[in-house]
Amino acid sequence: MHCQPQDFDMLDRRLIDCYQRDLPVCPQPFQAMAERLGTSEAEVIARLQRLQALDVLSRVGPVFEHTLAGASLLAAVAVPEEERDAFAELINQAPGVNHNYAREHHYNLWFVMTAPEEQCLDERLNHLETMLGRTILRLPMLESFHIDLAFTIPWAELERI
Repeated sequence: MHCQPQDFDMLDRRLIDCYQRDLPVCPQPFQAMAERLGTSEAEVIARLQRLQALDVLSRVGPVFEHTLAGASLLAAVAVPEEERDAFAELINQAPGVNHNYAREHHYNLWFVMTAPEEQCLDERLNHLETMLGRTILRLPMLESFHIDLAFTIPWAELERI
């Protein structure tokens, strides 16, 4: 669905503008957002759901500096294409796995695994490797890049278009 600037009222705009960064990390983040915006938690949640349904937002959640939260690693495994979904399910059950996705490559399943520290990460990967009966390609991060995807929305200019 294609949205126009007039489809967004002031609360929508403030929600988008205020929380492209700095999502509250607390037990009740939507309540904290609501207090800052002068509305209710239920309203914030309803607005976020609506904006996601309109494909204005793709994700609502914090981005953490993962190097401060423990160990992580990009990994890949080559599996028979006809069994890819079954292998993906096994990988998804492993502790610390996220971002599991298929790729058109010899290594056709890629995922990120996290753990509290390096030894635990190695143990998790070794266990998963044994469970899958496949060698896991381990791709440690050599250099970190931060891509800031937040941007100022020129609401007034958009309304004139």
